[in-house]
Amino acid sequence: MKVTAKSLFNLRLAGASFVFLALLVAGLILWLSNVYRAEIDLTRSGRNSLSDASIELIQRLDKPLKVTAFTGDNPELRANVDQLVQSYRRYKKDIELSYVDPNTDPQQVREAGIRYYSQLLLEYEGSKEVLAELNEEAMTNAITRLGHRGERWLVFLTGHGERQPDREANFDLSRLAEHLRQRGFRTRGLSLAEIPQIPQNTSVLVIAGPQVPLLAGEVKKIQAYVEEGGNLLWMMDPGPLHGLDPLAEQLGIEFEAGTIVDEVSQQITGSATALVIAEYGTHPAVTNFHANTVFPNACAITIPEGDAPAEKQPEDPDAEGNWQHQVLIDTRTAAWSETGPLNRRITFDKGKDLPGPLNLAVAATRNIKDKEQRVAVICDGDFASNAFVLGNGGNLDFAMSIANWLSHDDAYINVPVRTVSDQVLQLSGTTRTILMLLFVFVIPLSLVASGIAIWLRRRKR
Repeated sequence: MKVTAKSLFNLRLAGASFVFLALLVAGLILWLSNVYRAEIDLTRSGRNSLSDASIELIQRLDKPLKVTAFTGDNPELRANVDQLVQSYRRYKKDIELSYVDPNTDPQQVREAGIRYYSQLLLEYEGSKEVLAELNEEAMTNAITRLGHRGERWLVFLTGHGERQPDREANFDLSRLAEHLRQRGFRTRGLSLAEIPQIPQNTSVLVIAGPQVPLLAGEVKKIQAYVEEGGNLLWMMDPGPLHGLDPLAEQLGIEFEAGTIVDEVSQQITGSATALVIAEYGTHPAVTNFHANTVFPNACAITIPEGDAPAEKQPEDPDAEGNWQHQVLIDTRTAAWSETGPLNRRITFDKGKDLPGPLNLAVAATRNIKDKEQRVAVICDGDFASNAFVLGNGGNLDFAMSIANWLSHDDAYINVPVRTVSDQVLQLSGTTRTILMLLFVFVIPLSLVASGIAIWLRRRKR
C-alpha cells in the first residue's frame, strides 16, 4: 500500500487523538478520585470499613469533634492517623484534625496527659478522651464516652455468691464489665453489710444471681433504694429467690417455678433448656433489636395481666407510683416451664408444668419524683456471664442495650458492639508436629531427591 501525504497525516492525527483522549481519560479519573472516594470492603467481617454502629454514632454528634494527633515527624504514623480519621470524616464533615510534635511542644503534651507517641486527644463539648490505639473499636468507644453526660455507675451487689464484674470465672461478668467500661460506664461491687444505704450516685443497682439468702436488713436497703426511685437490673436464675420475695412483691412481679424448655431451640443448641430468641417485644430497649440471643438456663416471670400486651395500658399510666410492666422477651408457644427433674426425658406434664408463651425478661417503669424510674428483670443470669456473653449471637448487644436504657442513655440503646471475629488458627500439638516435619524435612528432601534423580537420568544419556 502506497503511503501518501494525506494518509500519513491521518495516521498522525489518529495517533495524536488517541494520546489526547488517553490523557483526558486519565485526567478525568484523577479528578474524580480526588473529588469522590469510593471503597469496597470485601473482607468477611467488613473489618476495613466503618461498621453501621460507628456510622450511626458519629452522625449523632451535633457539634464539631476535634482530634489532635501526637505523632511527631513520622510520615507513616501520620498516614495511619489520617486514614482512621478520614473514615469518620466521610460521615461527619466537621472533624478537625491537627498534629503536634511532642519534641517541639512538650507543654501541650503535659496538658493533654499524653504519655507516648501515636496517642490521640479527642475533644467534644469540653470533654476529653485520650486514645491509645489506632483502630475503629477504640475510636468509637472513645466517641461514645464523649457523647455521654456525667458519670454512670453500675453497682453490683456482693456478699451472696453473685456474679461479679471483676472476676474471670465462667460464672462471672468481667467480659461484660469490660465492654461497659469501654462505653463510658463505671462499675464496682457493693456489700450491703458494710454501708448504711446504697450510694445516691448509683445509676443502676445490679443484682446478678445471689446463691445464698440475703439478710432481712439488706433486703430492706434494696427496697428503700427502689422506693426512692433507683434504677435496678435484676438477673435471677431458676430456683429460690434467696430472701428477695419482698422485692418481687414490691415490683409487682412473680417468678414461676421450674426451668423453661424449648424443643425447637434444642435442635439448634443441643440443650432443651438453652433458648434461642429471635423475636422481641415492642419496648424501646429492644424495639430495633434483631440479633439472636441465647439464654442457657431461664425461668418464667408473671406480670399483671393488664400490662402484658403493649396496647393495653392502664387508665392513668402517668400516675405517681404506678408500675407499668412491659415484656422484653417471651418464648414460643411450644415452650413450657418444666417443674420436674431435668436429668430424664423431658415432656410436658399438663397440670404440673406451665405452658408457653412465657415471659423471661420484663421491664417496669413508673413516674416518681418528677422522673421515670426504670427496672429490668431477666430470669437468667447465665446469658451475660463470661461463658456466654461473647460468641452467642447478640447476648452482648442485648446486655448493653438494657444497661443504656436503665441509665437513661436512650440515644445509645440501638448502637451495637462491634467485636472482631476470631482469626487465630488453633492447632493441636500433633498437627503442628506434622506440619513441621512436612515443611522442614519432607518437602525439602523430596526436592533434593527429585533433583538427584533428574541429574542421574541426564548423566546416563
